[in-house]
Amino acid sequence: MLSLESEVLQRHLPFFTHKSVLFAGGINDDFPVQVAQMAKSVTTWSCYFDYVNDVQNKSTVHFGIECQLQADLIVYYWTKNKGEVVFHLLQLLAQSQPGQELLIIGENRCGVRSVEKILAPYGEVAKIDSARRCGLYHFCLKKRPHFALQEYWQCYENPQLGELKVWSLPGVFSATELDMGTALLLSTLDKPIRGKVLDVGCGAGVVGATIAQHNPKANVTLVDIHAMALASAKRTLQENQLSGNVIASDVFSHVSDKFDLIISNPPFHNGIDTAFQVVQNLIEGAKWRLNQGGELRIVANAFLAYPDLLDRYFGHHEVLAKTGKFKVYSVRN
Repeated sequence: MLSLESEVLQRHLPFFTHKSVLFAGGINDDFPVQVAQMAKSVTTWSCYFDYVNDVQNKSTVHFGIECQLQADLIVYYWTKNKGEVVFHLLQLLAQSQPGQELLIIGENRCGVRSVEKILAPYGEVAKIDSARRCGLYHFCLKKRPHFALQEYWQCYENPQLGELKVWSLPGVFSATELDMGTALLLSTLDKPIRGKVLDVGCGAGVVGATIAQHNPKANVTLVDIHAMALASAKRTLQENQLSGNVIASDVFSHVSDKFDLIISNPPFHNGIDTAFQVVQNLIEGAKWRLNQGGELRIVANAFLAYPDLLDRYFGHHEVLAKTGKFKVYSVRN
């Protein structure tokens, strides 16, 4: 099934004929397979591991925070985070030659219209289609932008985190400040933690790094699907001289161990339906990834029906802390 964005691109197939094509950004379907039938070659770059993990022909897909691939035509799928979009677009164009052709497709509600302002200093950009609540823009590079990865790093501190310094790249959850949900979750970590710990959806590594900082006997693993988050978590650990394993994994897809504590501030801001499926996979999978007596601890918006899921798979749940907006839930195996 094609996304709305790909349905719009499907109306412009002549763009792809006999060209080398690079798909990038928030692509989440198999439209590149269709394009491969008419293009000279097709490759994909994504910083989202769930997409990379689902693609059958993984040799054509590259995962990471930067892309060094080149092609006659770059097709960029707009993501929901503008900071991440700017990072991607300028990085891609900084290593392209003048005359580089670029198609940008995105939903109007996600702010794709701002591409005209973002790219205007570097070439000619024009809207060429509007359908399926999406906008499609064509860009031709005239002047390569400046891009330096080190300029995109941010660092912050918070009294609740003590001496911990959090490092992050654009697009990472809790990138510039400690969010309220994570703060509530951290407030429940008032007892020593030992054994194996898994931080699912680690973001910039705040939870995993905090546990490692205060519990040197804990063996901490941090996982996320977002390459920007994985790089951020690694740097947060390194800068604070902490030990921990950072792994690309779609929840438990690339995790083989069992754990004494699985902890998470799971996504809910990317769309309730999608996020609920992720949380269901987390709760269901935790049943088999926890050691005997092991604990699953998550924080969530109070209105979400997570207690029903916890009761379905574990038969019980406990509320460790709550505010008017968030609750921290705990279950034991």
